Amino acid sequence: MRIDLMTLFPQMCEAVMNESIIGRAVKSGILEVNCHNIRDYTTNRQRQVDDYPYGGGTGMIMQVQPIFDCFEEVVRQCGVRPHFIYMSPQGAVFRQCDALRLSQMPMVTILCGHYEGVDERTIEMLADEELSAGDFVLTGGELPALMVADAVARLVPGVLAGEESWRDESIASGLLEYPQYSRPAEFMGRAVPEVLLSGHHANIVAWRRHKALERTLRRRPDLLETAELTQQDRDYLESLKSGGGDC
Repeated sequence: MRIDLMTLFPQMCEAVMNESIIGRAVKSGILEVNCHNIRDYTTNRQRQVDDYPYGGGTGMIMQVQPIFDCFEEVVRQCGVRPHFIYMSPQGAVFRQCDALRLSQMPMVTILCGHYEGVDERTIEMLADEELSAGDFVLTGGELPALMVADAVARLVPGVLAGEESWRDESIASGLLEYPQYSRPAEFMGRAVPEVLLSGHHANIVAWRRHKALERTLRRRPDLLETAELTQQDRDYLESLKSGGGDC
């Protein structure tokens, strides 16, 4: 899979995408990640990428021309037009299902916005979709774009050790993840639950499922509306709601 990031701060993006698991996947050839400096595509000596908005208003906006020309170069390198994403507070909130969907595409390009946003013609002419990291505002689109790129890249086959590495994770499974413990078995009077030390696989699986259901009901009940639940899961949730469980 190829991921292209269009940004004013390519070194910031490269520093993240060339480290840890994603960095190893890039070095092994499983992933290709390219960071493009939008300033390289300006037509003025000052390498200016922003200007005042027509009609007045506070702040500056990113001009359409350097963004358009930068993407044209990405298309030239790819040989075909990649899927284009603009990170914007006005976009749909990015979710795990989006990460899975995007990970199945051969090429994705992400535009990192700045200032008060981009010339609307950028969105009209280039964007296949707009995505948001959430209902908050940052100084630039790099961090949200890197979040999306990381979430997508780790789902590409071969990046993680195996599919089971992410299938049971929080959100990916539809539920929040169950509590996890490691050595020592007791720390400052707090012991690991006995079931996890029992070696009884079926009991451990059941305990983990119950804890995932309890945690999701308590912290993110909205997830239960779309989670894949068995009748046993539903019965257990009803017992929790009626006070018959640990939640």
